Amino acid sequence: MTQAAGRRPKILLVSLGGTITMTSRTGSGIVPTLTGADLVRAVPALADIAEIEAVSPFKLPGPSLTFANLRDVARLLNERLDGDIAGAVVVQGTDTIEETAFVLDLLVGSDKPVVVTGAMRGAEAPGADGPANLLASAIVAGAQATRGLGTLVMLNDTIHAARFVQKASTFLPSTFQSFAGGPLGCVIERTVRIDVRVSRRAIIKNGCEGHDTPVALLTAALGDDGRLLPGLVELGYRGLVIEAMGAGHVPAAMVPGLEKLAKVIPVVLSSRVASGSVFSNTYGFPGSEIDLLGRGLMGTGSLGGLKARLLLSLLLGVGLEGRELHTEFERFTSSE
Repeated sequence: MTQAAGRRPKILLVSLGGTITMTSRTGSGIVPTLTGADLVRAVPALADIAEIEAVSPFKLPGPSLTFANLRDVARLLNERLDGDIAGAVVVQGTDTIEETAFVLDLLVGSDKPVVVTGAMRGAEAPGADGPANLLASAIVAGAQATRGLGTLVMLNDTIHAARFVQKASTFLPSTFQSFAGGPLGCVIERTVRIDVRVSRRAIIKNGCEGHDTPVALLTAALGDDGRLLPGLVELGYRGLVIEAMGAGHVPAAMVPGLEKLAKVIPVVLSSRVASGSVFSNTYGFPGSEIDLLGRGLMGTGSLGGLKARLLLSLLLGVGLEGRELHTEFERFTSSE
C-alpha cells in the first residue's frame, strides 16, 4: 500500500548505470551519463511517494558489472537497511538484472525490500519507460507488503522474485518474465498488490567477504563431444555449470569428460530450457540425469544455469568445498 500523507518512507536509490541512465551526449550511440540524482529530478512524482536519497557508486552498462561491484552494493545495502531506510531501489542495465538481483538476494540479509529496476529504452527515447519503472519501484520499496520477499525485480508495473525472473525479449518493455512461478504481483493505482508470496532462504554466510571464484557456464548442443572440458581447470576455472538438454541430458560423447572433471572440480547439471526442473530419477540412458548424477554431478532443481553459476561461485568464494558445498548448494536449490 502507499503511505499516508506526511509519512513518506525513506528510500535509498543506488544507481549503477544501464539504459535507464543512457543518453547520446557522446555522439555515437547511447551510453551511461545520468546519475541517480538526475533520475530522481526527472520524476517529480517521486516526492509524493518517498524521501529519496540517491547515490551513484558506478556508472556502468549492465554487462560490465562484476562480483566485486555487487559485493560493494550488498555491503552498502546491509549497512543502510539496518538503519531508518525503509527499502532500497537499485537501478542498473536490464542485460544482467536477473543475475545481479539473484546475487543481492543471496547477500543482503534485511527483510526490508530491495527492488532492482531499469529501462528498455534510453532516457531520451520516445516513450522512455525509465521514469514509470522508477516511480513504481519506489512504491514497492516503501510498501509493508513487500517485506520478507527478498530482492525483487520491478519493470512494466510487474513485481518478480529474483529467484524466478528472466529476461525474455531484447526490446519489449515487458521483457521480464517469471516462467517457473509467475510474477509475485503488480502496482496498480500506486498501490502494491501481492498475489504470491515466496519463502526466502537464509543468505550466504559471510558472502559479502568472499573472493571472486571463476565458474564456467557451458551449454550442451546437438553433436557436442565435450572437447572444451579438459581445458577448463588449466584455464583456472574452479567449477562448471553445464546447461543440459531437456530435463538434464547431454550427448553420450560428453559423459566421460564430465565424469573426469567432476572428480576435480564441482560440476553442476542445469537445463537450457526456460522453465521446469532438472530431473533426478526418470531417464537412464548414457548422458541422462540418472547417469550424470551418479557420476558426481550436482542437480540444480528449477534454478537455471545463469543463477546456478552465481550460486556456485559465491559458495566457492567463501571457502566451501566437498560435502559442505554440496549441502549448501542443495539448500539453495531444493524446492522445499
